[in-house]
Amino acid sequence: MEFSLIDRIRKLTEQGRDDVRLGIGDDAALLAVPAGQELAVAIDTMVEGVHFPSGTSAADIGWKALAVNLSDLAAMGATPAWALLALSLPSADVAFVDGFASGFAQLAQAYRLALVGGDTTRGTLTISVAVHGFVPPGRALTRAGAQVGDAVLVTGTLGDAAGGLRMHFARDPSRGESTYRPSRPDHSKKEGHEDAHMAYLAERLNRPVPRVDAGLALRERASACIDVSDGLLADLGHVCTSSRVGAQIEAALLPRSPALLDLFDDATSCEFALSGGDDYELCFTVPPQHVAAVQADLARLGCGATRIGRIVEGEGVTVRDRDGYPLARDRQGWDHFSA
Repeated sequence: MEFSLIDRIRKLTEQGRDDVRLGIGDDAALLAVPAGQELAVAIDTMVEGVHFPSGTSAADIGWKALAVNLSDLAAMGATPAWALLALSLPSADVAFVDGFASGFAQLAQAYRLALVGGDTTRGTLTISVAVHGFVPPGRALTRAGAQVGDAVLVTGTLGDAAGGLRMHFARDPSRGESTYRPSRPDHSKKEGHEDAHMAYLAERLNRPVPRVDAGLALRERASACIDVSDGLLADLGHVCTSSRVGAQIEAALLPRSPALLDLFDDATSCEFALSGGDDYELCFTVPPQHVAAVQADLARLGCGATRIGRIVEGEGVTVRDRDGYPLARDRQGWDHFSA
């Protein structure tokens, strides 16, 4: 049964590439790295109940398992090429495998990414994906280049995935109805309006869009870059640590979607944007003289970029409120091993 599942995955995700000399079906893949390119490699593991709620559709899990890895390549300014997949399943569920592979393939095809090997085993639903991409020598984006005076920017909007997750857990499974109530005291529901916003946030949680094209555009201009997976404060904190600088963020400048602002009050949406994670946007630093050009480039790509703060001397990330006072923070972001 294991090999029939592998064959189903292979057929559903097949992608022709000249640099794949030998793909799925042997003891190892044989791959050719193009001349004049460095190989960027990243791996992420997703566990049911930790990285996605139980009941998430197989197709959404397949999409997200690849998306979170492509986001890592985007943060490095790398072009995606190949992937390996390790899939643990409680049982040989053909319907799940078909749905998973379809969601995975849908995203892979957008980047001509080839699945070249992997493994299947029995166990708790767990997915590990390793991705490989190309970047010209010396041109990869890293976390270590931020300089005092640089502007801090983010693509897209922040906090949407956290809002989607909050609404998911507000659902009452015994009735199949939502117990979610808007946190905005002035919220007035319009027919279909709230449902559309809830669907938007759920889509942002289940099917994040990796900012691969933005990462490629930033390769020549950004001084440092990271993807926002564990929360803005936590991930920007990694940039500060690697670059040996501090960062100052303006809470009022955080980009938040109309859906998030409509369904949650300012304090809650700000909390989601700072610490929620799972948005897979890019957070990056740019010398001030390049900000306008970068924003214009990313606007043309459709994701945009918002200036939210600056790099300063010191260490760590501080957040200022609308009046310029430090905003007290109890939580920085997601940590798998925190109490």
